[in-house]
Order: sequence, then structure tokens, then C-alpha cells
Amino acid sequence: MTYFLVYLFLEVIVSVNISSAIGGLATFLEIVLSAFLGVAILANFKATLRENLMAVSYSCIDLKQFQSLNLFTIIGAILLIIPGFLTDIVGILLQFSVFTTILVNRYNMSFGKCNTRYEKNNIEKDIDVIDVEIISDNIRTK
Repeated sequence: MTYFLVYLFLEVIVSVNISSAIGGLATFLEIVLSAFLGVAILANFKATLRENLMAVSYSCIDLKQFQSLNLFTIIGAILLIIPGFLTDIVGILLQFSVFTTILVNRYNMSFGKCNTRYEKNNIEKDIDVIDVEIISDNIRTK
């Protein structure tokens, strides 16, 4: 509860300072544009979900990270819809995978390479392949 009150206090301070610096019209436009951006992100969430599913299938991230990354994308989009400069800043930061990966892996620092099973299987299969070309000759010899 105290974190929420601190966040609310910071939101008011940041919003008042930024809106007094840029003016009323620019503040209104920023609120409207960030709301449209949040709605667009929620509408295109399918593409983000597909990318994260591919990362899980290639073992780049585990299922816990998959859930957290998708959750951060949704929370970031909702924060963009809510009016306020601090919520917009946090919402935009949550849309970048660098920041969400840092938040997900804050205590788990083991980063591994993406083990794509497709490339691994192709390398193993290519060792035993001999490439040949067969030319057929339709001329009969007697």
C-alpha cells in the first residue's frame, strides 16, 4: 500500500512538472497519443506473443520468463492508456525487451545461448551427406 502511495505521489510531481514545462495543449496531445499507442499495442499483442513462443521453442527463454515477458507487455500497454507522464514512461520502458529481460532476470543471471534444435540437427545430418549429381544419358550403347 505504501508503494502505491509513493508511486502516486511521484506521478503527481512528475506530471505537474512536465505539463507546466510543455504546456496544456502538448500535455493533452501526449495523453491522447499515449492512449492510442497503448490500445494499438494491446491490439497487436498477437505478434509479441508469437515472438515469445518462438523464443520458448528455441529454448532462448523458459516458461517463467515467457509468462513474465507477456505480462510486462500487457501491463506496459495498460500503463500507456492510463493518463500520466510517469505511467507513460514506465509503460514505454516495459515494451522494450531489454528492460523486461532485466526485470525478469534480476536475480537469475544465467543467460544461455539460444539452442536452436533445427540448426543442431542440420549440422549433425550434414556431416554424413555426400553431394552428387546424376546425369542421365538417353543414348543406348550397343
